[in-house]
Amino acid sequence: MLPNAPEDLSRIIETLYRSESGRILATLVRLLGDLDLAEEAMHEAFAAALETWPQTGLPDKLRPWLISAGRFKAIDVMRRRRRFDDAQSDLALRLEARINEAPQEEEIEDDRLRLIFTCCHPALPPEGQVALTLREVCGLTTEEIARAFLVTPATLAQRIVRAKAIIRDKAIPYQVPALLELSARLGAVLRVVYLVFNAGYSTEATGAVLSREAIRLGRLLLDVPGADLLREPEVMGLLGLMLLQESRRAARSSAEGELILLDRQDRSLWNRDQIAEGIALTENALRSRRFGAYTLQAAIAAIHAEASSAVSTDWRQITLLYDRLIRIQPSPVVELNRAVAIAMYEGPEQGLSLIDDLLAREELAGYHLAHSARADLCRRLGRFSEARASYEKALSLARQDARHEPERRFLLGRIEELK
Repeated sequence: MLPNAPEDLSRIIETLYRSESGRILATLVRLLGDLDLAEEAMHEAFAAALETWPQTGLPDKLRPWLISAGRFKAIDVMRRRRRFDDAQSDLALRLEARINEAPQEEEIEDDRLRLIFTCCHPALPPEGQVALTLREVCGLTTEEIARAFLVTPATLAQRIVRAKAIIRDKAIPYQVPALLELSARLGAVLRVVYLVFNAGYSTEATGAVLSREAIRLGRLLLDVPGADLLREPEVMGLLGLMLLQESRRAARSSAEGELILLDRQDRSLWNRDQIAEGIALTENALRSRRFGAYTLQAAIAAIHAEASSAVSTDWRQITLLYDRLIRIQPSPVVELNRAVAIAMYEGPEQGLSLIDDLLAREELAGYHLAHSARADLCRRLGRFSEARASYEKALSLARQDARHEPERRFLLGRIEELK
């Protein structure tokens, strides 16, 4: 069936690129064994679709059409290289023999898993792992990723180039690790997914795209062969945590873009389907008795999600969960969050004492949220001059960029209130 107009076709192909480019690229990488060649072939396939589909109409199966077109384009490239490299000729012949094979759905998902583990190989620097995963697995543009991580497109492009060079030079295999290696490698993949989600969670304008991609990757990781024997509880825990956090997106800011803290949010706007799924995943992970930090954070988020208000929240249980989290993942930020929970459970004096001890250790001296938390407790205690000074300190430390602008406006508003 022919599209109604050229702009309709462009819109269809753009949507298709968003939703399917990661799967198509992953399959082409498996067939070609070369990330750069596969990426070139995929873009050529989408260009061919723009040229062909206005005359022929949309094919019945869009993704297989694009994979086949990418194969043909890659074969053309390798034929041109024949005179320089006999190996390219052999590969072209093998591809031609398989050109009419349509990959099955489960095979395509396996391809994506292989690509994720390749992009998150420990030989790559962490920033390269994140950039390459978003570019090659999620199909985001270099400009989109650069905006999300507050770097220039040129800097981001260099990270991707360096990561690809490491994969090529070290001949990193395109595969899900063997069972014995999976435990160590899965941790790196989960960390990348968590970083992607956090970047999306802290960015209102473009964050929803990153958060959706992180959740999609989390779902895919539940199907890693052998993960049930190793760290599947943490995969469930991370996915549960992301769903529970994402469930609040609609309530986290006003129509004007102003920040709304958890205790002031309209909980009727929280996504109950995401909450139900997130809680179920978290409970399954907890029952395994093999969970870690992601599951504990998900359990804390689940308690918030189940409470009808900040006052009715089970802060004692949250404090106990933070105690356990500190034992397995010591962090001054976790201690700060525990101090805030104690302030809600035992009173602001106790929380303020803990935060002052943390700031005295200087580990959080440059962390604006620590000073903001201190300011809030001082405000609740009626110590308004101290509260204002701490809010001003927090404002001076908050980064001056688009991502932190709502936070800065919130701090300015609190300072004005205390005048």
